[in-house]
Amino acid sequence: MKKSLVALALFGAFAATAQAQSSVQIYGTIDAGLGKATGSTTAVTKRDNNKLGFKGTEDLGNGLKAIFQLEIRYESDTGTLESNGARPLFQGQSRVGLQGDFGTVRLGRGLTAFQETSTGFEPWSGMPTPAGFQTDLTVAGYTSDPLSPAGNSRNRFSNAVFYNSPVISGFQFNATVAAKEANNNAAVAASVRNPTTNASGNYFVPGNVAPASNPYSVSVTYSSPGFAAMAAYERNGLQAKLWSVGASVNPIPELKVMLSIQHQNDEEFKIVNTGTKSWVLGANYDVGPGKIRAGYGQKTPDGVVKTKQASLGYDYNLSKRTYVYADISNKKAASTTNYNVSSTTNYIGVGVHHNF
Repeated sequence: MKKSLVALALFGAFAATAQAQSSVQIYGTIDAGLGKATGSTTAVTKRDNNKLGFKGTEDLGNGLKAIFQLEIRYESDTGTLESNGARPLFQGQSRVGLQGDFGTVRLGRGLTAFQETSTGFEPWSGMPTPAGFQTDLTVAGYTSDPLSPAGNSRNRFSNAVFYNSPVISGFQFNATVAAKEANNNAAVAASVRNPTTNASGNYFVPGNVAPASNPYSVSVTYSSPGFAAMAAYERNGLQAKLWSVGASVNPIPELKVMLSIQHQNDEEFKIVNTGTKSWVLGANYDVGPGKIRAGYGQKTPDGVVKTKQASLGYDYNLSKRTYVYADISNKKAASTTNYNVSSTTNYIGVGVHHNF
Protein backbone atom coordinates (compact mmCIF):
# COMPACT_ATOMS: atom_id res chain seq x y z
CA MET A 1 0.00 0.00 0.00
CA LYS A 2 2.81 2.38 0.94
CA LYS A 3 4.66 1.59 -2.32
CA SER A 4 1.50 2.35 -4.28
CA LEU A 5 1.08 5.69 -2.52
CA VAL A 6 4.72 6.60 -3.18
CA ALA A 7 4.40 5.64 -6.86
CA LEU A 8 1.19 7.69 -7.15
CA ALA A 9 2.87 10.69 -5.52
CA LEU A 10 5.86 10.45 -7.88
CA PHE A 11 3.58 10.17 -10.90
CA GLY A 12 1.69 13.26 -9.78
CA ALA A 13 4.93 15.18 -9.31
CA PHE A 14 6.18 14.23 -12.78
CA ALA A 15 2.83 15.13 -14.35
CA ALA A 16 2.86 18.54 -12.65
CA THR A 17 6.43 19.14 -13.87
CA ALA A 18 5.53 18.14 -17.44
CA GLN A 19 2.52 20.42 -17.36
CA ALA A 20 4.66 23.34 -16.18
CA GLN A 21 7.21 22.72 -18.92
CA SER A 22 4.78 22.45 -21.83
CA SER A 23 1.57 24.34 -22.57
CA VAL A 24 -0.91 24.78 -25.42
CA GLN A 25 -3.36 27.67 -25.65
CA ILE A 26 -6.51 27.93 -27.76
CA TYR A 27 -7.50 31.51 -28.57
CA GLY A 28 -9.36 33.56 -31.13
CA THR A 29 -11.57 36.47 -32.07
CA ILE A 30 -15.03 36.79 -33.51
CA ASP A 31 -16.17 40.08 -35.00
CA ALA A 32 -19.39 40.90 -36.81
CA GLY A 33 -21.33 44.02 -37.62
CA LEU A 34 -23.38 45.91 -40.18
CA GLY A 35 -21.74 48.15 -42.76
CA LYS A 36 -22.84 50.39 -45.61
CA ALA A 37 -20.58 51.89 -48.29
CA THR A 38 -21.47 54.24 -51.12
CA GLY A 39 -22.99 52.29 -54.00
CA SER A 40 -23.65 49.11 -52.00
CA THR A 41 -26.40 47.74 -49.79
CA THR A 42 -26.14 47.27 -46.03
CA ALA A 43 -24.36 43.97 -45.33
CA VAL A 44 -23.01 41.90 -42.46
CA THR A 45 -19.38 42.96 -42.22
CA LYS A 46 -16.37 42.72 -39.94
CA ARG A 47 -14.01 45.31 -38.53
CA ASP A 48 -11.30 42.83 -37.60
CA ASN A 49 -10.24 39.43 -38.89
CA ASN A 50 -11.97 36.43 -37.32
CA LYS A 51 -9.50 33.79 -36.21
CA LEU A 52 -9.11 30.55 -34.31
CA GLY A 53 -5.58 29.89 -33.11
CA PHE A 54 -3.43 27.35 -31.33
CA LYS A 55 -0.08 28.23 -29.81
CA GLY A 56 2.22 26.46 -27.44
CA THR A 57 5.61 26.35 -25.79
CA GLU A 58 7.83 23.60 -24.45
CA ASP A 59 10.62 24.34 -22.00
CA LEU A 60 13.76 22.59 -23.29
CA GLY A 61 15.98 23.76 -20.43
CA ASN A 62 18.84 26.26 -20.17
CA GLY A 63 16.53 29.09 -21.23
CA LEU A 64 15.60 27.44 -24.54
CA LYS A 65 11.97 26.94 -25.59
CA ALA A 66 10.27 25.29 -28.55
CA ILE A 67 7.28 27.30 -29.81
CA PHE A 68 4.56 26.91 -32.42
CA GLN A 69 1.50 28.83 -33.62
CA LEU A 70 -1.29 27.92 -36.04
CA GLU A 71 -4.04 30.38 -36.97
CA ILE A 72 -7.19 29.68 -38.97
CA ARG A 73 -9.15 32.60 -40.40
CA TYR A 74 -12.90 32.42 -41.08
CA GLU A 75 -15.93 34.54 -41.92
CA SER A 76 -18.31 35.01 -39.00
CA ASP A 77 -21.36 35.70 -41.19
CA THR A 78 -21.15 32.41 -43.12
CA GLY A 79 -18.89 30.19 -41.02
CA THR A 80 -16.71 29.52 -44.07
CA LEU A 81 -12.96 29.85 -44.32
CA GLU A 82 -11.83 33.36 -45.25
CA SER A 83 -12.48 34.42 -48.87
CA ASN A 84 -14.71 31.39 -49.48
CA GLY A 85 -11.85 28.97 -48.90
CA ALA A 86 -9.51 30.56 -51.46
CA ARG A 87 -6.89 31.09 -48.77
CA PRO A 88 -4.82 28.49 -46.91
CA LEU A 89 -6.37 26.66 -43.94
CA PHE A 90 -3.84 28.32 -41.64
CA GLN A 91 -4.09 31.68 -43.40
CA GLY A 92 -3.10 33.72 -40.34
CA GLN A 93 0.14 31.87 -39.71
CA SER A 94 1.69 28.43 -39.39
CA ARG A 95 5.09 28.65 -37.72
CA VAL A 96 7.35 26.58 -35.49
CA GLY A 97 10.65 27.63 -33.96
CA LEU A 98 12.96 28.16 -31.03
CA GLN A 99 13.21 30.97 -28.49
CA GLY A 100 16.13 31.78 -26.21
CA ASP A 101 18.67 34.41 -25.23
CA PHE A 102 19.45 34.85 -28.96
CA GLY A 103 15.86 35.90 -29.67
CA THR A 104 13.18 34.01 -31.61
CA VAL A 105 13.60 32.02 -34.82
CA ARG A 106 10.56 30.55 -36.61
CA LEU A 107 9.90 28.85 -39.94
CA GLY A 108 6.70 28.70 -42.00
CA ARG A 109 4.14 31.35 -42.96
CA GLY A 110 3.31 34.66 -41.26
CA LEU A 111 3.29 38.45 -41.46
CA THR A 112 6.51 39.98 -42.75
CA ALA A 113 8.69 42.06 -40.44
CA PHE A 114 7.40 45.27 -42.04
CA GLN A 115 3.72 44.28 -42.04
CA GLU A 116 3.85 43.16 -38.40
CA THR A 117 5.75 46.24 -37.23
CA SER A 118 3.69 48.87 -39.06
CA THR A 119 0.38 47.99 -37.36
CA GLY A 120 1.57 49.68 -34.16
CA PHE A 121 1.61 53.03 -35.97
CA GLU A 122 -1.87 52.87 -37.55
CA PRO A 123 -4.91 54.17 -35.62
CA TRP A 124 -6.98 51.00 -36.21
CA SER A 125 -4.02 48.77 -35.17
CA GLY A 126 -3.94 47.12 -38.60
CA MET A 127 -7.57 45.94 -38.61
CA PRO A 128 -8.90 45.57 -42.19
CA THR A 129 -12.04 47.70 -41.75
CA PRO A 130 -12.66 50.15 -44.64
CA ALA A 131 -12.25 52.90 -42.04
CA GLY A 132 -8.69 51.75 -41.35
CA PHE A 133 -5.54 52.60 -43.30
CA GLN A 134 -3.39 49.44 -43.10
CA THR A 135 -4.47 47.65 -46.26
CA ASP A 136 -3.88 50.63 -48.57
CA LEU A 137 -2.29 53.86 -47.29
CA THR A 138 -0.04 52.46 -44.56
CA VAL A 139 1.56 50.18 -47.15
CA ALA A 140 1.52 52.73 -50.02
CA GLY A 141 -0.51 50.32 -52.16
CA TYR A 142 2.27 47.73 -51.81
CA THR A 143 1.81 43.94 -51.57
CA SER A 144 4.29 41.64 -49.84
CA ASP A 145 3.32 38.52 -51.80
CA PRO A 146 2.26 39.33 -55.39
CA LEU A 147 3.15 35.80 -56.55
CA SER A 148 0.61 34.03 -54.34
CA PRO A 149 -2.53 32.32 -55.70
CA ALA A 150 -5.54 34.48 -56.61
CA GLY A 151 -7.57 35.47 -53.53
CA ASN A 152 -4.73 34.87 -51.11
CA SER A 153 -3.81 37.39 -48.43
CA ARG A 154 -0.77 39.32 -49.64
CA ASN A 155 0.79 40.79 -46.50
CA ARG A 156 2.61 37.59 -45.55
CA PHE A 157 5.51 35.45 -46.70
CA SER A 158 5.16 31.68 -47.10
CA ASN A 159 8.17 29.32 -47.10
CA ALA A 160 10.03 31.80 -44.90
CA VAL A 161 12.37 32.20 -41.94
CA PHE A 162 11.43 34.77 -39.29
CA TYR A 163 13.77 36.29 -36.71
CA ASN A 164 13.09 38.65 -33.81
CA SER A 165 16.04 39.78 -31.71
CA PRO A 166 15.89 40.30 -27.94
CA VAL A 167 14.85 43.81 -26.90
CA ILE A 168 18.02 45.67 -25.90
CA SER A 169 17.68 49.16 -24.37
CA GLY A 170 14.30 49.47 -26.10
CA PHE A 171 15.58 48.42 -29.56
CA GLN A 172 14.56 45.28 -31.46
CA PHE A 173 15.59 43.98 -34.88
CA ASN A 174 13.18 41.88 -36.97
CA ALA A 175 13.82 40.07 -40.25
CA THR A 176 11.91 37.79 -42.64
CA VAL A 177 13.48 35.98 -45.60
CA ALA A 178 11.43 33.83 -48.00
CA ALA A 179 12.69 31.04 -50.21
CA LYS A 180 12.75 31.36 -54.00
CA GLU A 181 9.82 28.98 -54.39
CA ALA A 182 6.94 29.16 -56.85
CA ASN A 183 3.57 29.44 -55.11
CA ASN A 184 1.03 28.82 -57.89
CA ASN A 185 0.43 32.44 -58.91
CA ALA A 186 -1.79 33.19 -61.88
CA ALA A 187 -0.17 34.61 -65.02
CA VAL A 188 -0.43 38.38 -65.46
CA ALA A 189 -0.72 39.63 -69.04
CA ALA A 190 1.40 42.56 -70.18
CA SER A 191 -0.51 45.82 -70.53
CA VAL A 192 0.23 49.22 -72.02
CA ARG A 193 -0.34 52.71 -70.70
CA ASN A 194 -3.85 54.00 -71.29
CA PRO A 195 -4.84 57.70 -71.01
CA THR A 196 -7.66 56.95 -68.56
CA THR A 197 -7.68 53.36 -67.26
CA ASN A 198 -4.02 52.38 -66.84
CA ALA A 199 -1.51 54.98 -65.71
CA SER A 200 1.63 52.90 -66.06
CA GLY A 201 1.24 49.60 -67.93
CA ASN A 202 3.06 46.49 -66.72
CA TYR A 203 5.35 43.69 -67.84
CA PHE A 204 4.22 40.08 -68.36
CA VAL A 205 4.42 37.71 -65.38
CA PRO A 206 4.21 33.95 -66.12
CA GLY A 207 2.09 31.62 -64.02
CA ASN A 208 3.64 29.70 -61.12
CA VAL A 209 6.88 31.66 -61.47
CA ALA A 210 9.59 31.62 -58.79
CA PRO A 211 10.98 34.96 -57.54
CA ALA A 212 14.18 36.07 -59.25
CA SER A 213 15.74 36.62 -55.81
CA ASN A 214 14.73 35.96 -52.22
CA PRO A 215 11.95 38.26 -50.96
CA TYR A 216 12.95 39.79 -47.63
CA SER A 217 11.74 42.25 -45.02
CA VAL A 218 13.59 43.96 -42.15
CA SER A 219 12.52 46.40 -39.46
CA VAL A 220 13.97 48.08 -36.38
CA THR A 221 11.74 49.27 -33.57
CA TYR A 222 12.35 51.38 -30.49
CA SER A 223 10.01 51.66 -27.53
CA SER A 224 10.21 53.63 -24.29
CA PRO A 225 7.57 55.08 -21.96
CA GLY A 226 5.67 57.66 -23.98
CA PHE A 227 7.52 57.17 -27.27
CA ALA A 228 7.97 54.54 -29.99
CA ALA A 229 9.50 54.51 -33.47
CA MET A 230 10.12 52.15 -36.39
CA ALA A 231 11.98 51.93 -39.68
CA ALA A 232 11.45 49.16 -42.24
CA TYR A 233 12.49 48.04 -45.70
CA GLU A 234 11.03 45.24 -47.81
CA ARG A 235 11.44 43.70 -51.28
CA ASN A 236 8.83 41.30 -52.67
CA GLY A 237 8.90 38.54 -55.28
CA LEU A 238 8.45 40.99 -58.19
CA GLN A 239 11.33 43.13 -56.89
CA ALA A 240 9.02 45.94 -55.75
CA LYS A 241 10.67 47.81 -52.88
CA LEU A 242 9.14 49.66 -49.97
CA TRP A 243 10.58 51.69 -47.12
CA SER A 244 8.64 53.02 -44.17
CA VAL A 245 9.29 55.10 -41.04
CA GLY A 246 6.91 55.81 -38.19
CA ALA A 247 6.73 57.23 -34.69
CA SER A 248 4.22 57.64 -31.89
CA VAL A 249 4.12 59.79 -28.75
CA ASN A 250 1.96 59.82 -25.65
CA PRO A 251 1.76 63.45 -24.49
CA ILE A 252 -0.59 62.23 -21.77
CA PRO A 253 -1.21 58.58 -20.76
CA GLU A 254 -4.64 58.51 -22.43
CA LEU A 255 -3.51 59.90 -25.79
CA LYS A 256 -1.35 58.27 -28.48
CA VAL A 257 -0.48 60.30 -31.58
CA MET A 258 1.17 58.48 -34.50
CA LEU A 259 2.61 59.24 -37.93
CA SER A 260 3.94 56.93 -40.63
CA ILE A 261 5.50 57.71 -44.03
CA GLN A 262 5.95 55.19 -46.86
CA HIS A 263 7.41 54.98 -50.36
CA GLN A 264 7.05 52.15 -52.91
CA ASN A 265 9.20 51.62 -56.00
CA ASP A 266 7.72 49.17 -58.53
CA GLU A 267 9.87 49.72 -61.63
CA GLU A 268 10.54 45.99 -62.15
CA PHE A 269 6.83 45.34 -62.82
CA LYS A 270 5.38 48.67 -63.98
CA ILE A 271 6.69 50.42 -67.08
CA VAL A 272 6.26 54.11 -66.12
CA ASN A 273 4.88 55.94 -63.07
CA THR A 274 6.57 53.43 -60.81
CA GLY A 275 6.55 55.27 -57.48
CA THR A 276 3.89 55.63 -54.80
CA LYS A 277 4.20 57.78 -51.67
CA SER A 278 1.87 57.85 -48.70
CA TRP A 279 1.51 59.07 -45.14
CA VAL A 280 -0.95 58.52 -42.29
CA LEU A 281 -1.49 60.70 -39.22
CA GLY A 282 -3.60 59.15 -36.47
CA ALA A 283 -4.56 59.22 -32.82
CA ASN A 284 -6.08 56.98 -30.15
CA TYR A 285 -7.68 58.59 -27.10
CA ASP A 286 -8.94 56.56 -24.13
CA VAL A 287 -12.05 58.02 -22.52
CA GLY A 288 -13.34 56.03 -19.56
CA PRO A 289 -14.29 52.55 -20.84
CA GLY A 290 -14.03 53.71 -24.45
CA LYS A 291 -11.46 54.58 -27.11
CA ILE A 292 -11.69 57.18 -29.86
CA ARG A 293 -9.80 56.39 -33.07
CA ALA A 294 -9.09 59.08 -35.67
CA GLY A 295 -6.91 59.32 -38.75
CA TYR A 296 -6.19 61.14 -41.97
CA GLY A 297 -3.88 60.03 -44.76
CA GLN A 298 -2.90 60.50 -48.38
CA LYS A 299 -1.48 58.22 -51.07
CA THR A 300 0.11 59.69 -54.18
CA PRO A 301 0.82 57.22 -57.01
CA ASP A 302 2.79 58.62 -59.95
CA GLY A 303 0.40 59.74 -62.68
CA VAL A 304 -2.76 59.07 -60.66
CA VAL A 305 -4.91 61.45 -58.61
CA LYS A 306 -4.24 61.39 -54.87
CA THR A 307 -6.10 59.13 -52.49
CA LYS A 308 -7.35 61.06 -49.47
CA GLN A 309 -9.01 59.39 -46.50
CA ALA A 310 -10.42 60.68 -43.21
CA SER A 311 -11.80 58.25 -40.62
CA LEU A 312 -13.29 58.30 -37.12
CA GLY A 313 -14.11 55.37 -34.86
CA TYR A 314 -15.19 54.57 -31.32
CA ASP A 315 -14.83 51.45 -29.17
CA TYR A 316 -16.85 50.89 -25.98
CA ASN A 317 -15.57 48.11 -23.71
CA LEU A 318 -18.33 45.98 -22.22
CA SER A 319 -15.71 43.79 -20.50
CA LYS A 320 -12.00 42.97 -20.81
CA ARG A 321 -12.77 40.72 -23.79
CA THR A 322 -15.79 42.30 -25.50
CA TYR A 323 -16.42 45.71 -27.02
CA VAL A 324 -18.89 47.35 -29.40
CA TYR A 325 -17.71 49.79 -32.04
CA ALA A 326 -18.75 52.33 -34.66
CA ASP A 327 -16.70 53.59 -37.64
CA ILE A 328 -17.22 56.25 -40.30
CA SER A 329 -14.91 57.23 -43.14
CA ASN A 330 -14.67 59.32 -46.28
CA LYS A 331 -12.26 58.22 -49.00
CA LYS A 332 -11.50 59.97 -52.28
CA ALA A 333 -9.52 57.86 -54.76
CA ALA A 334 -9.01 57.44 -58.49
CA SER A 335 -12.11 56.30 -60.31
CA THR A 336 -11.99 52.74 -61.67
CA THR A 337 -13.01 54.09 -65.08
CA ASN A 338 -10.73 57.15 -65.18
CA TYR A 339 -7.63 57.46 -62.97
CA ASN A 340 -7.53 61.22 -63.63
CA VAL A 341 -10.83 61.74 -61.76
CA SER A 342 -11.56 61.23 -58.05
CA SER A 343 -14.41 59.05 -56.86
CA THR A 344 -15.77 59.38 -53.30
CA THR A 345 -16.72 56.46 -51.07
CA ASN A 346 -18.37 56.99 -47.69
CA TYR A 347 -18.55 54.16 -45.18
CA ILE A 348 -20.35 53.61 -41.91
CA GLY A 349 -20.20 50.48 -39.79
CA VAL A 350 -21.20 49.23 -36.34
CA GLY A 351 -20.53 45.90 -34.66
CA VAL A 352 -19.32 43.81 -31.76
CA HIS A 353 -15.90 42.22 -31.19
CA HIS A 354 -15.12 39.38 -28.76
CA ASN A 355 -11.78 37.83 -27.81
CA PHE A 356 -11.66 34.30 -26.42
